[in-house]
Amino acid sequence: MKLTKDTQYIKSLSLKRERIRSFGSYPLSLPFLRHLEELTFHPSVTYIIGENGMGKSTLLEGAATNLGFNPEGGTRNFNFSSYDSHSNLDEYLRITKGVRRPRDSFFFRAETYYNVATHIEELDTEPLGGPRIIDSFGGKSLHEQSHGESFFAAFLERFQGNGLYILDEPEAALSPVRQLAMLARIHELAEDGSQFIISTHSPILMAYPDAVIYQIDEQGIEEALLEETSHYSVLKQFFEDRDRLLHHLFK
Repeated sequence: MKLTKDTQYIKSLSLKRERIRSFGSYPLSLPFLRHLEELTFHPSVTYIIGENGMGKSTLLEGAATNLGFNPEGGTRNFNFSSYDSHSNLDEYLRITKGVRRPRDSFFFRAETYYNVATHIEELDTEPLGGPRIIDSFGGKSLHEQSHGESFFAAFLERFQGNGLYILDEPEAALSPVRQLAMLARIHELAEDGSQFIISTHSPILMAYPDAVIYQIDEQGIEEALLEETSHYSVLKQFFEDRDRLLHHLFK
C-alpha cells in the first residue's frame, strides 16, 4: 500500500523556538534555521539538497536522532559511538508523526557506514544466539565488498518495505548506473508503503517523480523543482556547452 498524506509516518518538522535562547552558536547558527518554520514531508520521497556547509546533513542527523536512531546510522536498536561528534539539533526539533508506525526503519549515513559495518561484525561475534545481523544484509561481510556493493546490500537486502528510511548522501559510492538502480529500488519500496527522506547532491536521485525537493541556501529553505536546482543547471550547462564552460573555468 502506497502512503498518502493521511497514512505517512513522518508528516512535518519544525523548531521548538520556545527553547531557543540564541541563534549564535552551532548548529542553530546555520542560516537556514533562522527562517525555518515548518518543513512538510512528502508521503513518498522528500529530498533535502544544498551546497556543502549549508546544513542538510546536520538537519537529517538531528531528525534521525530525534526519532531514536543512532547518530552514526543503523536501526533504532544500534547503540554505539565511534566518535561523538553529532550536534544537539535534535533537542530543538519537533517532529509530527502520522497515525501509522513503520514496520521497518533505517538511518543510512554514507560517511559513517564503515562504522555501522564494524558494529555489525562486533555484534555477530557475541554469543547471544539467534540469527546473524549480517544475514539481513545478504550474508556477506560489508567490509569484504566495495563501498558501492556494501551500500547496495543495505538498499536491496536490509530495506524490507513499509519502512521509514532516512538517507544521507547515499550516492557517495554509486556509479550513475547504480544511482538509476537506486531510483528503481526507491520506487519499489515507496510502492510497498515506505517513506524516504534523502539528502543528496545527485540530480539522478532527485529525479524521482513522486517527490518534493527542498533546497537549502543562505536565505533559508524553499521547495524547488528539479530543473530549478543548481545541481541540475550546472550539469545541464556542462553537457550542453562543455567546451565553453571549460574555457572559462581554465582561464
